[in-house]
Amino acid sequence: MKSENVKIRFAVPDDAEQLLSIYKPYVQKTAITFEYEVPSLEEFRARIEHTLQKYPYLVLCEGEKILGYAYAGAFKERAAYQWSVEPSIYIEKSSHGHGFGRLLYDALEVQLKKMGIKNLYACIAYPEKDDEYLTSNSVNFHAHLGFERVGEFRKCANKFGRWYNMTWMEKIIGEHEEKPEEIKI
Repeated sequence: MKSENVKIRFAVPDDAEQLLSIYKPYVQKTAITFEYEVPSLEEFRARIEHTLQKYPYLVLCEGEKILGYAYAGAFKERAAYQWSVEPSIYIEKSSHGHGFGRLLYDALEVQLKKMGIKNLYACIAYPEKDDEYLTSNSVNFHAHLGFERVGEFRKCANKFGRWYNMTWMEKIIGEHEEKPEEIKI
């Protein structure tokens, strides 16, 4: 697969089945997400619809097949945090290593900058020692994209009978004016 053969577009609720098929192995076989149960198709569709009400939700496709997706959500719900978001990204396992994650995150940043977003906060599961469920790859990926580690919660989550840490990484993508314009939806 080459990046010239792919396109990025906004997700639609009808993408839910393909997106859920990408997400499902992350729930069942990894500690990348701390979700224990795979959401139903209806729940996943509702998550997409909810996100699209305020934030970008992008999919990377080759033809009609979705290979990955990225979206942003509120960092915190209070108005003072409106310039900050938490991005998430999931790539189909067979599509890792082709630069698709960077393409998706770059496109997501463009959309977020248009909205007036200033700060990205990635909340990343992190092992004390790499294991079969979780490696430090996500932290390394985000660092490669310009995120910096700003905090870590130790042994805050348990999945597959193991304790995992949560690392917070930050990337500033906008200027911090004294009186920023409110985010318009």
